[in-house]
Amino acid sequence: MVTLYYEVMFGLSLALTLLYAAMWHKHFDVHITLIFVIIPIANLGYVQMAHAETLQAALNGNKILYIGGCYLLLFIMLSVLTLCRINLPRWSRAVLILLTSGVFVTILSAGNSRIYYKSLKFEIINGAGVLHKEYGFMHTVFYVMLALYFAITVAAIVYSFVRKKDVSNRILYLLVLPVIISLLGYVCGKTVVRNYHVEPVPVTYVFAQIMYIIIIRRVSLYDITDTGIDSLVRTGDTGFISFDFKHRYIGSNETAKGIFPELKELTVDKSIDGNEMLEKTALKWLRAFEDDPKNDKAIYDRGGKTFRIDINYLYNGHRKKGYQFFITDDTKNQQYISLLSKFNYSLRTEVQQKTENIIAMHDRLILSMATMVESRDNSTGGHIRRTSECVRILTDVMQEMGGITLTESFIRRLVKAAPMHDLGKIAVDDAILRKPGRFTDEEFEKMKAHAAEGARIVHEILKGTDDEAFHFLAENVAHYHHERWDGSGYPDGLKGDAIPLEARIMAIADVYDALVSKRVYKDSMSFEQADRIMMEGMGKHFDKRLEPYYVAARPRLEAYYSSLNTET
Repeated sequence: MVTLYYEVMFGLSLALTLLYAAMWHKHFDVHITLIFVIIPIANLGYVQMAHAETLQAALNGNKILYIGGCYLLLFIMLSVLTLCRINLPRWSRAVLILLTSGVFVTILSAGNSRIYYKSLKFEIINGAGVLHKEYGFMHTVFYVMLALYFAITVAAIVYSFVRKKDVSNRILYLLVLPVIISLLGYVCGKTVVRNYHVEPVPVTYVFAQIMYIIIIRRVSLYDITDTGIDSLVRTGDTGFISFDFKHRYIGSNETAKGIFPELKELTVDKSIDGNEMLEKTALKWLRAFEDDPKNDKAIYDRGGKTFRIDINYLYNGHRKKGYQFFITDDTKNQQYISLLSKFNYSLRTEVQQKTENIIAMHDRLILSMATMVESRDNSTGGHIRRTSECVRILTDVMQEMGGITLTESFIRRLVKAAPMHDLGKIAVDDAILRKPGRFTDEEFEKMKAHAAEGARIVHEILKGTDDEAFHFLAENVAHYHHERWDGSGYPDGLKGDAIPLEARIMAIADVYDALVSKRVYKDSMSFEQADRIMMEGMGKHFDKRLEPYYVAARPRLEAYYSSLNTET
């Protein structure tokens, strides 16, 4: 029921946002638009947290819902100031946005820093995820910030009631409700959360949306008077051009004539067909609109400025009489879009680079850990590097010959996982690991434990990685590379196809390197001796179906080991 409640609230908030979008007009206050954008996002955060099954998932949902927690009351305050016709200096708006963003950044650090939450605990109650939090210093700052925004909002409404005669009292009455309800949702909701583990905030968000829809419908009554329209048509910043259905010029205002000087030479009721300049612009846009009314916008560059052309039908009462162009200077907006596009590209590039750096660092840490484990072994070193190259050679041959389909991603992950196959040896005692002779039965049992221990270590290292396929493959390599095709291997005695393919390939590389490389307790074997042992193991130790690939790869393997300058 709890998760259903959050889902219903999200659905309602999204529906109300779509309703607002259907009602939207470019004269609507941008802060109200932002309110309708933010609320569904915040409610989606509540849904994600309710459905969370882990602390991290719940924390991610918590961060999303705090978009509303941080910014909603700010935009409510700014929308109230706009509706009350109280102008804030630009610098003060910038300071408020920076303050809010600074608090939000500390929220994003939750889980990695104790500045906002000192501690977090996650549990599932009544089928929904619940976060138990111990608050830090910045949470107090968050409440102080909300109190500041609430105080400014209430002060603006009270001031307008007393001193402002150009603001509708009905709108002021309506503005009071979402402000108070939203604050109560934040403050008084703590009792509800504590007793029922349900946040009332999503309900207050939906209520605020409903109130703002009522407000904007009311505001539209006071938006433009007939006098204002006449002034706009004659001397405003918006240009108007009218044509009939035969493309005959009907008229335009001075703003339009300043943008299109050609209009000054036109005679009313004369078609623009044949006018060289207007054929490339106005006539082209008209014909596109006639073909498809969805082609109702155009961009026009002239005199170093960019103009937006909105095309619609010209009405006389309810009857269509022709076409109407609405022309607005869109230079700053287009510059902003261009700048935003460049910024987004730069941001994507930087994020991609950072991600690649993190992955590379993660890979280096794993390789360093594998090298550290290898340094404790009784090998002469280089085992993880050589076995990785053996895996690469084998999989390249398998891909070339076909028969067993290996994808590029599988090969890449397997080569990357190969150095991790013996990580479990970190848990084996040095006395056993470095013994220069055969193991006793008891010692061998302890040595065999490294396979399962390696799988556990790999699981912990890669837990939470985005590449789940690599996680699964690497764990299999560590766990099962000592299993044998006939079932005589360890740790689980798997047999045949029950052994993952990646572990079967790793087993060939591991054993081959052990045979042709020098150890403290033995000399390296010749390629002929090693090959004889490998071939005898096909169908017993190794998958018989991999024999053709091993045979085909043998010249490359021998060439690789021959090229090594280190003693093998």
